[in-house]
Amino acid sequence: MQKMFKSKIVLVAAAVALMASAVSEAIASDEVVLRVGYGNNPGEPFDLGCQKWKELIEERSGGSFKIELYPSSQLGSKDDVMDQMVAGEPVATLTDGAFYYDRGVKDMGIVFGPFLYENWDQAFKLNASQWFKDQADQVAKVAHLKIIGPDWRYGARHTLTTKPVTKLSDLKGMKVRVPTNNIQVKGFEVLGATPTPMALGDVYTSLQQGTIDGVENPIPVLYNGKFHEVAKYLLLDAHVYNVTNIVVGTDFYDSLTPEQQKLLVETCHDAGVYQNEIVEKTEKELLEKFKQEGVTVTEPSPEFKKELIEASKKFYELPEFQKEWTPGLYETVKKAMQ
Repeated sequence: MQKMFKSKIVLVAAAVALMASAVSEAIASDEVVLRVGYGNNPGEPFDLGCQKWKELIEERSGGSFKIELYPSSQLGSKDDVMDQMVAGEPVATLTDGAFYYDRGVKDMGIVFGPFLYENWDQAFKLNASQWFKDQADQVAKVAHLKIIGPDWRYGARHTLTTKPVTKLSDLKGMKVRVPTNNIQVKGFEVLGATPTPMALGDVYTSLQQGTIDGVENPIPVLYNGKFHEVAKYLLLDAHVYNVTNIVVGTDFYDSLTPEQQKLLVETCHDAGVYQNEIVEKTEKELLEKFKQEGVTVTEPSPEFKKELIEASKKFYELPEFQKEWTPGLYETVKKAMQ
């Protein structure tokens, strides 16, 4: 009788251990770890926004949804990270219309066209429009990328050069570094410059050695890259009002529960609001630092601005875009942003 009782205890203990193991495995399988890779350096507004996102999602999920941050291109270039997404990896990055264009969603390329917007209000209105929502569906379908944060303010993109630029003819033949996408290459070609695609990490040395004459990007990126140590002229041309998007792969997004998807999108939005406030404040502070550190900061004169806008119109009339874009796209987008 005693032996039988002991046997039952052993069986019950084994069953409890088995159940505990199963629960532990279930909890482990429910844990999500998302790697966020980007070229920005630690301390830049985008990095601080990502830190806030990590904090929010881990807090609201009780630690079951974790984010790991990989700044300074630790996961590779933007294209590398997007390739990882398409392959099903749990990674995220920031991207925009110029890269969607290269991945088959041609109409989205227009949002990165030169001097499309006059101000931030127009840029955000376009991103909130039905046109943008329809395009986001195409990004998921064609490029296999899910936009989870459409409204992060990356910054107005300006041009930092080794020589003064005060009129359109000054840009002629000037080698300006641009990201590795066709839209931005064509955007600077119509202005008369010689766009030079390269990784951001190669810019400092290239400016120093005279391989390139300039680089374009938002103020925090230009300052934190220390490019002003070797290029002393900052033109506040705002050729693009860059609202960036946070994306993950559709396979990863579809693998999440509806609750996890909701949490991912909501925390990304809230972190974006936080980041947008930092960008505005940081830009003002860094402009003063540029001046204090010997950079000549100028805004285009009314005549120069008119020259830039007139030259940029050729971008929207390029035959290759007219073949690839939906007829009347420029007019559709202009209407959507009003």
